[in-house]
Amino acid sequence: MRNRFSYEGKRCLVVGCYSGMGEATARVVRSLGGRVVAADVKRPTTFEHESFHELDLRDTRAIEPMVAAVAKDGPIDRLFYCAGLPGTKPKVDVMLVNFIGLRHAVETCAPHMPRDGAIATVSSAGGMGYLGAMANILPLLATATPEEARKWVEEHQQQPWLDGYAYSKMCTIVYTLRRGPVLTRDTGVRLNCISPGPTDTPMMPAFVEQTSQAFMDAYPKPVGRNSTPEEQAWPLAFLNSDAASYVSGENVYTDGGGAGGLMTGVLTVDLSGVQNAAKLVPE
Repeated sequence: MRNRFSYEGKRCLVVGCYSGMGEATARVVRSLGGRVVAADVKRPTTFEHESFHELDLRDTRAIEPMVAAVAKDGPIDRLFYCAGLPGTKPKVDVMLVNFIGLRHAVETCAPHMPRDGAIATVSSAGGMGYLGAMANILPLLATATPEEARKWVEEHQQQPWLDGYAYSKMCTIVYTLRRGPVLTRDTGVRLNCISPGPTDTPMMPAFVEQTSQAFMDAYPKPVGRNSTPEEQAWPLAFLNSDAASYVSGENVYTDGGGAGGLMTGVLTVDLSGVQNAAKLVPE
């Protein structure tokens, strides 16, 4: 029986691979036999890659020429979009990297992918409140270009619901749920995302700064600890493998059960003593 988890012969573009989940994903893909094309603001040094493309996702105009250069050298069998900024950065930059650039990378790569291609991106358990925010999410999703999306964000960035990080992750989830089925129907390319909980990446200090150590300690972790980057990389690798050939348009919570527990009420967060607690937990 063929090993459907194998990446042998697959050329994989990993966006946001210098550190954190993206770096771990690239190493996992290499261990499974895949070829890695790297794209980030810095060249990675911890894994073998066939080429590197310097990419600052705050400039969405750089995405199309990057994808064209990658496609010129061979097929793009898989896309992993792991780039992200924390909520301590300017709102517009956060939205450009976490959602607007993500969407543009997906839409730009898809035409260069085979019918059995697959795309996996990173959202967050922090976006679990998306069902209650649809009225504020769908208008942004209705924009047709990165330029229109940026203009929309700039015009609405003072709204209390546009906090930057959580909103960007809600947009990613809703985009995946809506776009995945249509993309697969029309092109055969699958689209999924994961929603990690607290993960020990270089961004963790920024999350502590944004929320507080007290909040991070109070956030439910049924496993009893934060995730490692590798524990997020393996679900991403599964979603983009042939083993997940019937999975598309899905948001997979990879947070050790925290989101499920919170959404169903079997877990709670003790926010006593946590400053600005009401702003930190999705309804």
